[in-house]
Amino acid sequence: MTGVKHQKWWGWGVEGIAFTHDDKPKLAPFVMEKIGIDLNAPGTPPPAFDDLKVPASQLGDDLAAKLRDTVGEQYVETDDHSRVVHTYGKGLVDLVRIRAGDLPRVPDVVVYPGDEDQVRQVVDAVVAADGVLIPFGGGSNISGSLTPPPAEQRVVVSLDLGRLNRVLEVDEAAGLARIQAGALGPDLEDQLNARGWTMGHQPDSFKHSTLGGWIATRSSGMQSDKYGDIADITRGLRVVLPGKVIVLRPLPSTSSGPSVREMILGSEGRLGVITEAWVNVHRVPENREIIAYLFPTWAAGIAAMHEISESDASPTVTRVSDANETAFSLSMQKPSKGLAAKAGPILFNVLERRGWDLSAACLSYIGYEGAESHLKHEKAIVGKIVKKHGGIKLGKGPGALYDQKKFDTPYIRDFLLDIGALGDVSETAAPWSKLMNLYANTIRAANDAYDELGVKGFAMCHLSHSYHSGACLYFTFAFPPSTDVPAEQIEQYWVVKKAIQQSFIDNEATISHHHGVGTDHAHWLEDDISPAGTDVMAGLLKSVDPGRNLNPGTLLPAHREW
Repeated sequence: MTGVKHQKWWGWGVEGIAFTHDDKPKLAPFVMEKIGIDLNAPGTPPPAFDDLKVPASQLGDDLAAKLRDTVGEQYVETDDHSRVVHTYGKGLVDLVRIRAGDLPRVPDVVVYPGDEDQVRQVVDAVVAADGVLIPFGGGSNISGSLTPPPAEQRVVVSLDLGRLNRVLEVDEAAGLARIQAGALGPDLEDQLNARGWTMGHQPDSFKHSTLGGWIATRSSGMQSDKYGDIADITRGLRVVLPGKVIVLRPLPSTSSGPSVREMILGSEGRLGVITEAWVNVHRVPENREIIAYLFPTWAAGIAAMHEISESDASPTVTRVSDANETAFSLSMQKPSKGLAAKAGPILFNVLERRGWDLSAACLSYIGYEGAESHLKHEKAIVGKIVKKHGGIKLGKGPGALYDQKKFDTPYIRDFLLDIGALGDVSETAAPWSKLMNLYANTIRAANDAYDELGVKGFAMCHLSHSYHSGACLYFTFAFPPSTDVPAEQIEQYWVVKKAIQQSFIDNEATISHHHGVGTDHAHWLEDDISPAGTDVMAGLLKSVDPGRNLNPGTLLPAHREW
């Protein structure tokens, strides 16, 4: 046993935890109305692992001996279960394929190094054998960055960094921590919190993703308005390349040419294996609150978020949902009792008398951290802005519930698959001046795609991260495919996904804000960074990895691979 925990081989999270609608009486009618699926009908559970046909390992004896000599017998796994767990990430296409037993190419071996020296030896051994090496963290990637190319003939090694999970030191004077790349979000925060510090990085995948994975995909967290994206948080790095190690010290700023640190950020394993990083850390805040607000329209909510970004307030979270996502959130509520059960209807009656169209109302969550006096000052600034744009304060209760459930959303995708629906996400970022057109055109593109397929689909959106010049829009879409054949379901999925991604490009937005490129978004890379920019990226990858041994197939569009 390696001691490294993994997610379910067939879905998100750990065994024994799953989404249920039994305690949410409004959800079944909502889903029936929006996509025509009966939640009370019997679903289709995931297949049994024993029903899978797993290709045999192609690991040769010489490389196997070298790997075992390097990390130890118990940290080299070739059993079918370990190899399948490391074959896919957790994207929609990944889950449809794994449930269908579609395994054209799986890693031949999973290796668990215990330190950087072992990582170096494994990398050198795999490259010397002309094999393929794919770094693996928590396995939560949803853009196709973990799956071996189906036609790959060389030996494929999955390098699981789960044993590299420690906070090595904290520089308290500098507010920096040195952390191994395989540390999962909860583990590194527990270690930091015990010393009075926090990194503050909380992506949706927080419980099942690692520091190295965050860096390799340019992750963003729910609190990035205060703490920054991972690109802001990461200051120093150690990265293993064949025969050498990149060492970047944790400097506050530097003018030493083009940034190698920036090159590593978002590199998805193609520029080496990240083994550790120096990151910004902060003292655990004295107080932390999430306050819920309600806006009369999406436009009002967006305008308020924009004005907050320009104000003297510096909240940790600025999030607003469109009317569709707000309606979905309300359908997810559990029954209330006593005064709480009466408060909602009373409030909505009051708002209707004020002239609100409640079908257009938009729910917002804004987070605050710091001393009590600081929170009071921040909430006063934000409160005036919210009021200016017609919004009202709902209070701490809904905000605390959101904070409690914020990491549970990915479980819904497995639930949808069980009942015969496909659900996924696409996120982007654009300047404030482009957001409203981007939103409207993307929702229209999704609905047009549903019409093209002849299915009843649903699309919703929220603004999740605010910046000086713009913001991230995070779209969620779901529909029941008109076929039970997995390959045809994936084809229908791509009709919708491509329509949304193309809308991003057509409306001057990026192809991904924080999920990375992988293989799923690579098709649009030249549109995003220009053909010349893609030339620069391709040249960089070729110079570092001329043999295409390091996670080949990701980042670049297929026609640009060498």
